[in-house]
Amino acid sequence: MSASPLRDLLTKAPAIAAGHMLEQAQARRETFFAEADPFPCAPPVRALLLGIADHSPYLWRLIRADPSRLRRLLDAPPQERLAVCLETLESACEFAESEAQAMRLLRHAKQEIALLVALADLGGAWSGETVMSALTAAADVFVRSALRFILRSAVARHHLVCADAAAPERACGVVILALGKHGAGELNYSSDTDLIVLFDPATPVPGGIEAGTLFVRITRQLVKLLQERTADGYVLRVDLRLRPDPGSTAVAISLPTAFSYYELYGQNWERAALIKARPIAGDLQLGATFLAGLRPFIWRKYLDYAAIADIHAMKRQIHAVRGHAEVTVAGHDVKLGRGGIREIEFFVQTQQLIYGGKKVELRGSKTLAMLAELAREELISLTAREDLTAAYLFLREIEHRLQMLNDEQTQRLPQDETELSRFANFCGYPDLAGFAHVFTLHLSRVVEHYAQLFENAPGLSGDIGNLVFTGVSDDPETLETLANLGFKRPPLAAETIRGWHFGRHPAMRSERAREVLTELVPALLQAFAQSGDSDAALAAFDSALGRMKAVVELLSILKSNGRLRALFANILGAAPRLAEMVVRRPHVLDAAMDRTILTAALDDTTFATRLEAQLAAAASTEDFLDSLRDFALEESFLIGVRLMADLITPDAAGAAYAALAGSIVGATLDHMIEVFAEKYGRVAGGRCVILGLGKLGSREMSAISDLDLILIYDFDPEHPIADGPQALHAVDYFTKLTQRIISCLTVATRRGGLYEVDMRLRPSGRKGPVATQFSSFSAYQAEAAQTWEHMALTRARVIAGEPSLRAAVEAARVEILSRSPVSTLRHDIAAMRHLIAETKSDHGAFDLKYGAGGLVDIDFLAQYLSLAHAHEDPAMLADHPAALIARAGAAGYLDAESVEVLLAARRLFTEIMQLQTTLIGATVTSGDELQEAVRKRLAAVAGLPDLRRLETELAETRGRVREIFSKVIG
Repeated sequence: MSASPLRDLLTKAPAIAAGHMLEQAQARRETFFAEADPFPCAPPVRALLLGIADHSPYLWRLIRADPSRLRRLLDAPPQERLAVCLETLESACEFAESEAQAMRLLRHAKQEIALLVALADLGGAWSGETVMSALTAAADVFVRSALRFILRSAVARHHLVCADAAAPERACGVVILALGKHGAGELNYSSDTDLIVLFDPATPVPGGIEAGTLFVRITRQLVKLLQERTADGYVLRVDLRLRPDPGSTAVAISLPTAFSYYELYGQNWERAALIKARPIAGDLQLGATFLAGLRPFIWRKYLDYAAIADIHAMKRQIHAVRGHAEVTVAGHDVKLGRGGIREIEFFVQTQQLIYGGKKVELRGSKTLAMLAELAREELISLTAREDLTAAYLFLREIEHRLQMLNDEQTQRLPQDETELSRFANFCGYPDLAGFAHVFTLHLSRVVEHYAQLFENAPGLSGDIGNLVFTGVSDDPETLETLANLGFKRPPLAAETIRGWHFGRHPAMRSERAREVLTELVPALLQAFAQSGDSDAALAAFDSALGRMKAVVELLSILKSNGRLRALFANILGAAPRLAEMVVRRPHVLDAAMDRTILTAALDDTTFATRLEAQLAAAASTEDFLDSLRDFALEESFLIGVRLMADLITPDAAGAAYAALAGSIVGATLDHMIEVFAEKYGRVAGGRCVILGLGKLGSREMSAISDLDLILIYDFDPEHPIADGPQALHAVDYFTKLTQRIISCLTVATRRGGLYEVDMRLRPSGRKGPVATQFSSFSAYQAEAAQTWEHMALTRARVIAGEPSLRAAVEAARVEILSRSPVSTLRHDIAAMRHLIAETKSDHGAFDLKYGAGGLVDIDFLAQYLSLAHAHEDPAMLADHPAALIARAGAAGYLDAESVEVLLAARRLFTEIMQLQTTLIGATVTSGDELQEAVRKRLAAVAGLPDLRRLETELAETRGRVREIFSKVIG
């Protein structure tokens, strides 16, 4: 390097913008030169200063603020002046007595170096590589000096033990790694610095403070020293977000924690980032040892094509090959835009990750050096090396010029043509056309070589826009894409997806899961966007991931089938209950794609046949119980999907849920009868049936209904003892059988639960035996049952059991209900309704079951009509409330207007409750509790535009129902 002073090395200067140097501005420049006399104003110096004055407010302020500093810089060889400045800074910081003094020293040094580098760069004294090297050397000293000052202060306050007061960083327990351009020695003019602060948790810390707490404080103080803006400006922008999972970790991380993270959860973009990692301050040996331990993570021994596919996907997410903005000049981003700096860096890092595991020579951190090495290894052509090297140097120079204007971290060219022309002048071009030609030539060559490298890699984002979730910061264009997709909170969506990549959920901590996810995310987000509630779908998926132990199977299913993705997204956006089923058993999605299943009948016979086939392989009761639960989950899911897709009506869904439950109860009864026969033998003349009541009896079950059951049995009273090895009486036999059946239906196995069972409708309720002998049942219903028990009997039907007893029980039911009504029927029903009103308070418009004018009122009306008229009209023995109301209208027991109101109300209430329970697994009393997509769906059921109108309609309908109830019942 020449020892000539900087003034003698100047060969270039920015061009003065045509017509821009107004007379007043020119006069101010001349005044400066005159006041600086005797100022060295040789033509090269004058031209350089005038160019700076014309274009860069930031640099011109530095020049005017201290003319003696300018003279000092021009009078010395630039490399020597840089070294002296940094040595002076380090020495001064050694003796700084306060934080304010240290901050001032650092900022003054930053100003001098910023001006020196700009003069040497703009004046042609330094090459682009020398500029980057100088900026990096300065940043190293800034960080090192700041940390040393902080460590000295910590030792002085007895917060840290230090063996060597003259060099407190030795064995201090903390090391600072530089990554990115800083780590590679390629800093730009106004770059931030990517740092990771690591500490040894075993570092002795006096005073009972934990090491982690101390080093977090030290890190925050370091950031303040470097980044806080004062009257003297700032030193460096510090970015700590490249540390492991910055969203959930402290700013200083213990070495074991960091090492464990990279070993278990490290992502491929982090491998690429760590290629450039370098210890720059603190205990450098500690940092070197840490990075040496990470070599197996960074450099894979074998060609890592799976990893490289992930790296390809990372870049394809920003449309490097196609779909991204065209090569332009105005407004182009020289870093992230097409043909920009990032593409050159990815070009190099991709090859390094592929081949660096075997070729140590490819483990360097400098972009240009690695381009040369790739060419030497014949992994890229000489033309590629030459073109990319020239483009890299050119684009880095343009990047420096952009940042010299106002000391801003920007890489985007001006959009305005006048400003762009002026910037071309600042870069030394006489006109915009010449600049644009060179600029587009370099970008086009980068695009060509980059496209050849990735030409066989399929695109990810399609035409929807940028989707970048690698790294730690939000990409503005990605946020814009998410907003266009319908996400109301794009930053939250971006952070959620980054959290998946960081392995915040256990299911996402395998490398394979993250690789599949990288390929899937764009298509998945598009599916979420079409679900009706993008944010809800994403939040539901994130919640599901948090509960899953493994996710590769589900991700692979979604990746392979667009229709499944659309279905799953719709489920996530509008049906959390169904989404939970998918999480528990991903392959239910496959079943949902089988058209034969989705069009199959939903009757008792169909379910019983399918269940029999599934149970055929059950070798034990445990297998039987698991198979029951698998069957119930899948079939319930399919019913829900059909309802959600409008393939069946809510009424049909209620009947299907009841048929499904009936098949399961029947299979359970049959299985347990055989189990008991093996263990206890059989009872002579023994037979039993199960009576279903409530919604099961009237075939109106929902996805969350419990089962109202009564087990009724009969036997030969002359031979009541079972013929097995134990002398078990028939009463005990059927009691135990009932208990086992209840257990089979309710116990939670490894496959989860099945149903809740309610036996309170049996004779004598909780006080009576769990199993009821047929004779006792008939006698009780005829002689002792209360009105409410006969009301329940109107919705009863035998759902399983021995045929002859089935017929006998049904005949008994008909006989009991066909008797003349009691004189107190209206009073009993009114009292029962009043009791319910006292215990079940009305919760608003959506309280469609127990609220005044709700389903209970309609059902009580139907049961009243049945009990009041069945003795004279067998048609009033129907077990469905809607059928009873319709028949009552046809027979004249209820006026036509009331029939119309009640049937319409019941249909509306049932549809809403059926959708709620199927989609969200619950009924809510307020629309505010519902997701947007569910709100829209419920409003659509009533043909109304929104939920508020629906709430009004429900309130009015309930009022009409209540009027009819009061008129009929009193």
